[in-house]
Amino acid sequence: MNMLFRGGRVFTPRGVTAEAVLVRDGVIAAVGSERDLARQVHETVDLNGALLVPGFTDAHMHPVQAGLERAKCDLSEDFGLETYIEKIADYAAKNLDKEWIDGGGWDMSAFPGGLPHREQIDFLDRPAYLIQRDHHAAWVNTRALERAGITRGTPDPADGRIERDADGAPTGVLHEGAMDLVGLLTPRPTAQDLQDALADAQRYLFSLGVTGWQDAIVGSYAGSGDQLPTYVAAARSGLLRARVVGALWWDRTRGLEQIEDLIARRASAEGLDRFSATSIKIMQDGITENFTAATLEPYCLCGGTGLSYVDPYKLREYVGELDRHGFQVHFHAIGERAVREALDAFEGTDPANRHHIAHLQIIEPSDVPRFAALGVTANLQPLWATHHAQMDELTLPFLGEPRSSWQYPFADLLAHGARCCAGSDWPVSSADPLQGMHVAVNRTEPGGSVHAGYPTAQTPFLPGQRIDLATAMTAYTAGSAWINRSPAGLIEPGRPADLVVLDRDPFALPPGEIWTTGVRMTFVDGEPVHERP
Repeated sequence: MNMLFRGGRVFTPRGVTAEAVLVRDGVIAAVGSERDLARQVHETVDLNGALLVPGFTDAHMHPVQAGLERAKCDLSEDFGLETYIEKIADYAAKNLDKEWIDGGGWDMSAFPGGLPHREQIDFLDRPAYLIQRDHHAAWVNTRALERAGITRGTPDPADGRIERDADGAPTGVLHEGAMDLVGLLTPRPTAQDLQDALADAQRYLFSLGVTGWQDAIVGSYAGSGDQLPTYVAAARSGLLRARVVGALWWDRTRGLEQIEDLIARRASAEGLDRFSATSIKIMQDGITENFTAATLEPYCLCGGTGLSYVDPYKLREYVGELDRHGFQVHFHAIGERAVREALDAFEGTDPANRHHIAHLQIIEPSDVPRFAALGVTANLQPLWATHHAQMDELTLPFLGEPRSSWQYPFADLLAHGARCCAGSDWPVSSADPLQGMHVAVNRTEPGGSVHAGYPTAQTPFLPGQRIDLATAMTAYTAGSAWINRSPAGLIEPGRPADLVVLDRDPFALPPGEIWTTGVRMTFVDGEPVHERP
């Protein structure tokens, strides 16, 4: 069947340069003028003056984890202690059969100093384990600490920290690797739970125009269960319609001996149409807000230079061996030392493996040109590059200058020739690519976000690092599809018809209104997978 998308404009590899797209049997057959293509049509989709874009690909997200959290005590759409307590109490009352109150999504900036306390949720009659929105800390109550045997005398793990009161008593906040002290005691998701979580996440992502992604942790981490069998089963059954790459988790407690296991895990997904497990995720540091991001110089006021989770000398050997086995390496690196350690590890690797570094909050300026020189892609999470409480109150005072001015240098990376892709880190932040594009262009909070009313939210954050809308949209489409070796991501003949009909044309809007753009319809292989009522 032939289908014509008409009545609007089309975002092509050359920009907004066409007005119609012809699809034949799920593949883009032609791109051009409506008059030239109309004779070959059986069915039409009226763009109604809006924009047709390629399906978005998110280069760094956690959909199965997000789906699990959406089914639990989900605080991600709320803000403030009073609201959190109300939501937690309501969830507990409605789920009397649950042994644990678990879930997450709380925001550090909702608490003085970024830290909640166990006493605030000690009203619960069961242990509680609530993951922070960024997934780098957990908030637990006294019952949970007792269940785990955590006391004043419990030492911090090597890759984490137990937050403590002045007298040494645990406060109920567990950072990084310390999360597992309680997290591994919570109920394990069943295979059906994981399958349901993936299905729910895919439905939601289709509603945002996301037709492909890279799952940035596929493996047992933070109590989420191993998602690899979930993806394999979903791809075989036809449940998985999106185009997905799984980044297999690098266990930082092990070394080179795990590569044999990773090769076997990759092989278990070979031959599948919608899923492959060809990437390896290495988390090299934590986050700035709890001082675990790896920095070159000590944090202001509190000292310390954060954590490098993998010894940087061993890291080079690990990455080199992964590269030789044809794996793509996908780094988490927030602090400037972690970014440098990742870049150092990529020296001498094969750019054809399409290695990338995600987050890139702080890059020491001399390291910016190394991305292009090494053929390493910059994986951007634009939503974080704004003035909001977490930035202004929990980050800037501790980074100081000039380090604060090195954050999220999108324009500098592009000016030095870096290839860019983009993602959300959902459920850490919104999965909506159009919200991310708004921030990339404006460096201000989108309207409607929980931080939009913060006093400086509409003051551009390091405005010299803005990028234009076409560049941002390319990162979320062709850039991220390239990272995944996906045939989609571009509107040109021969590509799969993974397409998104927007409800307006963001290129025709004032830059400050990009965030108002929504998704009307989403297609995969020319078949509708979402239509807004």
